[in-house]
Amino acid sequence: MSSHLVVGIDIGTTKVCTIVGEVRADDIFVVGVGIEPSQGMKKGVVTDLTALAAAISASVHQAERTSGFEINRAFVSLAGGQIAPRNSRGAVGLLGNRGVREEDVDKAIENARMIAIPHNREVLHVIPRSYTLDGIHTSRSPIGMHGFRLEVEVHIITAPATVVANLEQALRASLIEPDRFILNPLASGDAVLTDEEREMGVVVIDIGGGTTDLAIFIEGSVWHSAVIPIGGDLITSDLTHWMRVPFDVAEAVKLQYGHARQKAIGPLETFAVQTFGADGPDEFKRADIAMVIEARAAEILEKVLEEIKHSGYDGLLRAGAVITGGCAQLPGIRDLANDVLGKDMPVRLAKPERLTGMADVLRSPAYSTSVGLLRLGLQMENASPLVANGNGGAPNLKLGKFLGGLFRGLLPGEEEA
Repeated sequence: MSSHLVVGIDIGTTKVCTIVGEVRADDIFVVGVGIEPSQGMKKGVVTDLTALAAAISASVHQAERTSGFEINRAFVSLAGGQIAPRNSRGAVGLLGNRGVREEDVDKAIENARMIAIPHNREVLHVIPRSYTLDGIHTSRSPIGMHGFRLEVEVHIITAPATVVANLEQALRASLIEPDRFILNPLASGDAVLTDEEREMGVVVIDIGGGTTDLAIFIEGSVWHSAVIPIGGDLITSDLTHWMRVPFDVAEAVKLQYGHARQKAIGPLETFAVQTFGADGPDEFKRADIAMVIEARAAEILEKVLEEIKHSGYDGLLRAGAVITGGCAQLPGIRDLANDVLGKDMPVRLAKPERLTGMADVLRSPAYSTSVGLLRLGLQMENASPLVANGNGGAPNLKLGKFLGGLFRGLLPGEEEA
């Protein structure tokens, strides 16, 4: 693989998307894409190793054919309801009131990371939120500033070790070595948020098939993250029960006739579909379908609002909410989100921008995570290593430092012993 190209593999409940692209200053030039239906993956957890490995292989082979490159390593998305975030602080003394050096920042972050983490969990990211130098708070890098004591507050994201290990196994069965796992909403945020939104305070809400992922950005960095284990597939499941049709038929109905606002659909609009046990197609009112969709979509958004309030940062989101993911394509979802999230939280829908090359299929909210893996992965690839994993068989996932880009600092943690 050419050194200036980046590969990202987004493994979700509904699809596996492999992208090969060159990340440039003003855009991402896509040279290869492979999109296949996902199998053996539910809500971020591997349920069938063989089926998932086959889906990954098919996606990767398609990307290889379109790009002309052989793929053997990639940055990989990760989600799941068992993702656990927490905040921590670390400090380091500075001798002689000298300027802060990179090694001082590294040491403060390492100290912040020295918290009790269960042996069955693995650190995915350690993200510096802010720094304090001699009691003076700053969200910017303190490199070069003079002081006696440097403190850092970090956001630590962990995942169950078994979840990560099973996903690694599926990738390796597909002959892919995972360079690094990246939490879904962090990648989505990279693809759809503006610098102004991250600075002013914003929550990115990625509503996928199996999970709804969110991350809160304030002062340019991640302050809170969460994965809610419900998504668009639950809406489709409701339709299968209500209409008595197979899942793929309900999904097609949702995409073609669905709407998140019942009041927006005329009472006389109908469509016909073949149901279980019927001799011929049955007729349904679109307004009735919208009623089912609106109820479940509102429930998802209400859980998002609960998580935002639980974080304690709901009053700091001056830029509001940015909704992306496959469900962002549902008509009426923005209007519903405005009602559920409240008038004090402006809402916009977002999809990946600044794409060139083989990018037509990727200009959709469903591919925000897929596209975000490339730029964020490149930032990680170019970062200087601090600590490498020391447990033999595990991939050499470096503990790196990233000042700039999406975060002022993003550190994938070394595995817990």
